[in-house]
Amino acid sequence: MHPKTLTCAKVQIVKDGPFMVSGNLPLNKQTIGTNSAGESVKWVAGRAYPRQAQYALCRCGQSASKPFCDGSHTKVGFDGTETASRETYQAQAKVIRGPAMSLTDVESLCAFARFCDPHGQVWNLVNETDNPAASKHFVKEACDCPSGRLVVWDNASGNALEPKYEPSIGLIEDPANACSGPVWLRGGVQVIGSDGFKYEVRNRVTLCRCGASRNKPFCDGTHASIKFNDNQ
Repeated sequence: MHPKTLTCAKVQIVKDGPFMVSGNLPLNKQTIGTNSAGESVKWVAGRAYPRQAQYALCRCGQSASKPFCDGSHTKVGFDGTETASRETYQAQAKVIRGPAMSLTDVESLCAFARFCDPHGQVWNLVNETDNPAASKHFVKEACDCPSGRLVVWDNASGNALEPKYEPSIGLIEDPANACSGPVWLRGGVQVIGSDGFKYEVRNRVTLCRCGASRNKPFCDGTHASIKFNDNQ
């Protein structure tokens, strides 16, 4: 389920400071695309930033040079204390077993991207995974979840069904909700805590960049309620 990280691709969290990115990770905007009903249905790639071997991403939400850090965290007295569980995903996950596939869910990781809602919601679709049409929607919706809160498992093989990503970083934009979302790590990027703790390497992870998550370093959807906007 969890890809191997590149030895040089990592995000080092600075105590009460930015995300220090290294490993020449590409950075671009990723916008939540919606249908006529306003439901999240696709990812739309946007602006690609010039490639850099290393860069610092704002974590306090106050930089005037977003998405990059400009030192504002020191001026505003940002508290970046990491409060998220350090248990593995599997240790935290609730399991919902369906006829052909199952779903694991760690609700505390929810980044409020809402891909899980169309077609009756993934928590209901899991019960219809012996139906090809429902199964297709189920897999797509869970795999489009940027935070990796939701993971699909094939019951027969016991394997997770994951989208294939090259190591990269997306900056989520959510125009339907008039806000900017989290930092989206894809393809197995190592996150290292400010105390040196190595978080579990996963294919999909969302990190807070509005500064207000109560589950730091991960996003908990607070950007939506405070209408965070990176203005870039």
